[in-house]
Amino acid sequence: MIFLDLETTGVGANDKICSIALLSEEKHYYSLINEQKKIPAEASAVHHITNEDIKEAPAFTQSAVYDFLKKHNTIEHTLVAHDTPFCIEKLASHGLLWQGATVDTRKVIKHLEPECEQFSLQFLRYELQLYKREKEIASLYGIKDALCAHNALSDAVVVALLYEYLASLSSLEEMQELTFKRVLLEKFSFGKYKGRYIEEICMSDRAYVVWLLGSEIDEDIKYSINYYLEG
Repeated sequence: MIFLDLETTGVGANDKICSIALLSEEKHYYSLINEQKKIPAEASAVHHITNEDIKEAPAFTQSAVYDFLKKHNTIEHTLVAHDTPFCIEKLASHGLLWQGATVDTRKVIKHLEPECEQFSLQFLRYELQLYKREKEIASLYGIKDALCAHNALSDAVVVALLYEYLASLSSLEEMQELTFKRVLLEKFSFGKYKGRYIEEICMSDRAYVVWLLGSEIDEDIKYSINYYLEG
């Protein structure tokens, strides 16, 4: 199992990795990354990485994280992340095409805990009280640095803890299957109808959900809206 998290210069197709971390085999790897892409203030406001921080950092393919992933890029290894499609896309854009299995903790918890109000990693960290075991996991993987939200290494710890929680509800094989299965969500986790049932809003405010379908929203939200609209 390889638990991974990364931070980027933004969420666009041309944005680059600026930090990456993984936990595996009771070891941890972390590196700032410099792909000659400016980090805008908007991104720094989330992960607190500045252009000065990455000035002397290596390119991704020159980092220890890349070396580890390249060595373990086989069907025997499973990459676990919160939103694996985004992570795998970014790895591919930096020259690493992941060949192993994957588990998307974000997708899996949508399937297993549909009543959850939100599915962001930080919300789940508190909702599931994962933070209570962070020091234990950090010690297991030899992490001595302080943990903080939206730091790739800290978030990789939360991914590992979230995976443990999900493993108590499901098998690895089922999680791998759920990773690629669309989710029928019950409630909106954003917007003016946050916390309301999607089926209810499809009946009471059809114009709103049709407008949502024409915007850039999560694929599972689109699937759920279409499901309830079709009855």
